[in-house]
Amino acid sequence: MVGEEELLRARAVAAVRAAVLDRHPDAELHELPALGLPVGELADVLAPSLFDAHRLVVVTGVHEAAGALVEALTAYARDPDPDLTLVVVHHGGRRNEALLKSFTAAGAAVDDCPRVTSVGDRIAFVRNEVRAAGGRITPDAASALVEAVGADLRQLSSAAGQLVSDVGGTVDADAVARFHRGQAEVTGFSVAERVLVGDRQGALETLRWALQRGVAHVLVADAIADGVRTAARVSSVRSSNPGDLARTLKMPPWKVKKAQAQARGWSIDGLQQAIGVAAELNADVKGAAASADYALEQAIRRIVAIRRESGRGIRG
Repeated sequence: MVGEEELLRARAVAAVRAAVLDRHPDAELHELPALGLPVGELADVLAPSLFDAHRLVVVTGVHEAAGALVEALTAYARDPDPDLTLVVVHHGGRRNEALLKSFTAAGAAVDDCPRVTSVGDRIAFVRNEVRAAGGRITPDAASALVEAVGADLRQLSSAAGQLVSDVGGTVDADAVARFHRGQAEVTGFSVAERVLVGDRQGALETLRWALQRGVAHVLVADAIADGVRTAARVSSVRSSNPGDLARTLKMPPWKVKKAQAQARGWSIDGLQQAIGVAAELNADVKGAAASADYALEQAIRRIVAIRRESGRGIRG
């Protein structure tokens, strides 16, 4: 299992464990952390069993494995035991990447568990979770749930399952609002809302709450960029009817109405400038800036200032 997303790694390991136990109910189970693991202890669990029992050995965190352990695992991959299922779990990155390549070259199956970073991918994740729980969720409800809960996949999974249990069928935006009212105040989306309406102080305060809660910098930047782009799209169409705009822009009506409210006081030129700031911010929070915290605060100040300067004289 390779990747940064902890929930997906855990599920992949659980799926292998279930498959092994389904075929070998009496299998021996071993889970070992690679960090600090003595080579001798690994050799003991990989050695042929005296009782002819199938074994499942999970070695977690192999990106932190010492050189001797990497050599031992690489050697095992060249001559595996048919009565043993070995799972190595790597958290992604280049460290000990050669170990993964040796397993792949030996024919090992690979489960990719990349971090889910985009809003669209999190919405897709929510839809799948609801479907797995036996329910359905409307597109606007899936978007609203991601906005309310945030980026943590475990929390999104739990919320999706709870909603299906409580609603008992189709989850709509009203259901999300009832069960998650008030949670959006510390997500990236609420920071973006305050930025777009020109509330600099409120945006900065909400940003600090979001970062303290653990919302990733890149998710706040994504929400700001999405808000600015959506306001620009709505403003570029010559219609004030939310239904017409929703059909033209292929957006849910609730999102159109929100964007219309946020676009008031903006000029088209101002929104284009703000899109440029959001693009710079995206690069900054991904490593271009020395401090992602500072980059977010400066971007908020710049976008609010653009709204104030470019929007003067506009009647909302």
